Formats: sequence, structure tokens, C-alpha cells
Amino acid sequence: MADLESLGFEHMGLDPRLLQAVADLGWSRPTLIQEKAIPLALEGKDLLARARTGSGKTAAYAIPMLQLLLHRKATGPVVEQAVRALVLVPTKELARQAQSMIQQLAAYCARDVRVANVSAAEDSASQRAVLMEKPDVVVGTPSRILNHLQQDNLKLRDSLELLVVDEADLLFSFGFEEELKSLLCHLPRIYQAFLMSATFNEDVQALKELVLHNPVTLKLQESQLPGPGQLQQFQVVCETEEDKFLLLYALLKLSLIRGKSLLFVNTLERSYRLRLFLEQFSIPTCVLNGELPLRSRCHIISQFNQGIYDCVIATDAEVLGAPAKGKQRGRKAKGDKASDPEAGVARGIDFHHVSAVLNFDLPPTPEAYVHRAGRTARANNPGIVLTFALPEEQSQLGKIEELLSDEGEAPALLPYQFRMEEIEGFRYRCKDAMRSVTKQAIREARLKEIKEELLHSEKLKTYFEDNPRDLQLLRHDLPLHPAVVKPHLGHVPDYLVPPALRGLVRTHRKRKKPSSGRKAKKVKTQNPLRSFKHRGKKPKPTALPS
Repeated sequence: MADLESLGFEHMGLDPRLLQAVADLGWSRPTLIQEKAIPLALEGKDLLARARTGSGKTAAYAIPMLQLLLHRKATGPVVEQAVRALVLVPTKELARQAQSMIQQLAAYCARDVRVANVSAAEDSASQRAVLMEKPDVVVGTPSRILNHLQQDNLKLRDSLELLVVDEADLLFSFGFEEELKSLLCHLPRIYQAFLMSATFNEDVQALKELVLHNPVTLKLQESQLPGPGQLQQFQVVCETEEDKFLLLYALLKLSLIRGKSLLFVNTLERSYRLRLFLEQFSIPTCVLNGELPLRSRCHIISQFNQGIYDCVIATDAEVLGAPAKGKQRGRKAKGDKASDPEAGVARGIDFHHVSAVLNFDLPPTPEAYVHRAGRTARANNPGIVLTFALPEEQSQLGKIEELLSDEGEAPALLPYQFRMEEIEGFRYRCKDAMRSVTKQAIREARLKEIKEELLHSEKLKTYFEDNPRDLQLLRHDLPLHPAVVKPHLGHVPDYLVPPALRGLVRTHRKRKKPSSGRKAKKVKTQNPLRSFKHRGKKPKPTALPS
């Protein structure tokens, strides 16, 4: 048998139909987590696996799960159709993503293995009908799975053979502890289990005691983030909150950041404040908001991946805030009461070809930084993470650096030397725009978007099923206009552009933007930060603004 160190998919004894699906996905070699986990899972062992985000954890459990189901049906005695595998995930978006990946891998054996996703609360009636057909694999959040178990729509005690807990380190933080303990009472005493996680913390250890039996622990010796050759990480210390808005305006309006970007803030209210601020300057963005219907959120992610949007503002407060032990599940910070507790996006969601992650607000924990940064530099594409910090946040920034420094000798967060005096001419514009973004404007913007998305999701659902092209017209980055917008702010006069950037900005203006209806080309991610070219100074090959 081939050496484990060089084990390929073709050496793992997989069903030919699975190998064909893997080939169609373009996977020539397994990732490290797949190479180590799949053979152990096929041997029937329980697994506790830690691997960085974007490393292929979903396929690491989906491939052996499908192989075991196919092998059982091909060689075992004929038994009644039943649910044999259960996949638990913390969010509805992750449930859809897991279902999609499993279905892609089962493309050539779809008649033998059926997959159902029961995470969406609004489809309980149709889910009941699907569960009556007893699919082989059920995917869902703990609360939805427990709900179906309590209503006898789903029975697992006599049939379940495999349990998967994906993003295990988030389940307790999400407040699913009680649901998970109640759910385990409905499972048989003996089953194979996989716990997949990006980090090992106290919650994961607690889950290990609850779910696993004499497991094999895979703590892969790899950094949680790609190396500096693929991922560049910078910090910029802003003296005031106003400086953060000013710097972001300059980076986006002067096109110093290229490609698709994710902006992370810590609260939903901040998301809309930032969106309305950028809207003043005709910089289109959209907010991935947990208050919106699930289909709307998935539609935003889908259009972002297609290249229709260049900039999405997201918050991970629902997912990565303080653990919810002892608290009512779903309790949020002030201003975010209506957010769906199963709607966080910092973890696991597969955003395609993200060039840059901008931490406009400093992540609440070092682990949150890792999960945000994992949205870029995926699949061998380069990426950059730029973190804004205020002087009083230096100690928190130091904790992030301490976590990352364990991964290598070089400093993880390099200083981003930006000459703020060169964009000082824009400050009065930023102040003007910030004054327009009032609390009332933010409330109106949130209410307006929710009303529009509910209309699109419910009344137009049937129409868009028959006319899928018209769905592209429902752009999520259109101006909300609850604040007073001054048209002249959308134009940057030449005299305000720093001399070192005038040639660059003119070049960008001449470039014609593709229309929203044109299909976006899939291109390899570029290094998103353009370097300053100061007069009289020859820039270094990897120089940043200095």
C-alpha cells in the first residue's frame, strides 16, 4: 500500500463514483486534513480533527461518510431505508454549503445516497415531507434537528451510524449547548463520530467528552493561516475613529485596494453606519445581515462570488462574541436584537476570490482574527489582511500578534506606513459624510432593506423561479438613501489627489466598468494593494505605502 505521507485519493479504496466526482471538482491531490482523516475514518475510528479554515474539512468528513454508506448498501444485508448520517453545523448558510458539497461528491451516486437540509425554519412543512422519505444524510443546525426529533418527524435511535459536528468550536458559543445535550438523548448508544474544528478550546473539549468514544486526535502541524508568501498581514494604528473612516475612504475611492474585499465590523449597527458613509461617496457596498431572510443572505454571497459586488460588509458578533453559557441563546449586543443567531458569516462560508479582508473594527478575540483572515488567500490565491486599530486597542492587538507569532519567527502583523497628511484634503468631506449618517438614518436603512428583501423573498419567489435572469437585477448594493446624499462627494477633484497617486487615479478613471448584467470572468486573485510611487523614490518590489 502507498505510504501514508503520499496517499492520493486513488489509493484510499474509494468507490469509482466518488473518484469521478473528485476528478470533476478538479482535486488532483487531497489536502493535509483529507489525507490524514479519510483513511482513519474508513477504519471506523472516531476523529477529533483541527485544521485551519479553508483547508478542506468538509470533504474530509463527506468523502468517508459517502464511502461508508455506499459500501454498506453494496455489501450489507438489505435493510429498510433510514437516516444513517447526521451533520450538525452552527449556521444555516453552513448547512446549505455542507449540503452542496456532499451533493457534488455524490453526483454519480445520487440515486443511492440522498441528502436533505432541514436548517431553514420557514420550510418546516416541506421538511416534514422530505424526512418522511428517510434520506440517508440529514444536515441541519442543532435547534432544527432537535425540533424535528421532538415532533417525531425524524427518528435516529435505531438507524444512526455516523454523526458529524462541523465547526465544533462554535456550537457552544452559539448557545447550542442545551439543544445539543437534548439531541444526544435521541441518538443510539453506539455510532461513529467526527468533530471538525478550526481551534481547540474548552467548548471543543466538552463536546469531545459528550460525543466521542476513544477518538484519534488530528492536530495537524500547520499554521492556521497561509504563509507570508501567500497572505500578507498588516496593522495600521489610527489616532482617532475619524481617521479610520478617512483611511478607508482613501483606500476605496482612490482604488488602492483592488479586487473583491470583505469589511468586518463588530456590530450590525456599525455595518450600516459604514455602508451609509461609503454611499455618500458613490462607493457601492452591501451588508450581509442576519435580519434578512436566509435566501437573501445566500443570494448576496452567490452574487459576490459571481463578481457582481466588489465589497461586502459583514459582522461576526453573532458567532464569535462571548460564549453564551448561562445566557439565553441569541442574545446580542445592544442594537442587534433581531439578528438571526444562526446567521454569522466569519466562519466557514466560502467566499470566492477575496483579495482583501479589512478589519475596520478590531476582532473581539485573537481566534476571531484568524477566522476573518481565513476568508482570503484560499486555494493558492494571494491575499491581504489590513487591520485598523486605535491607540487604546494596542494590548488587544498584541494578543493577536502573540497568537500568530507562535506560528513562525517573523512578525505576523507588519506596520502599514501610510502618510495620513497626504489625504488630509479629504478630511472635511469625511466629516461632512459622517454628520449625515445619524442614528435615525441607520434605523431607516435597516428597516427599508428588510422590507424590500421580504418582498423579494416571498411575493416574487415564484416569478424568479420562472425568470432566473431577472433575479440578477435585485442588486443588494443599491443606494439606500435614508441620509442626505451630496452628489459632489462622489467625484474626486484632481487637486485633492496626492501627487504620488495622480497618474494612478487617472488610469483608473479611464477604465470602463463592466455592466452588472455582464457575466463576470473568473480570474486569479491579484495582490490587492497598489504601492505608492513617490516622486524621486524608486519603490521596492514589495513596498507598501510609506
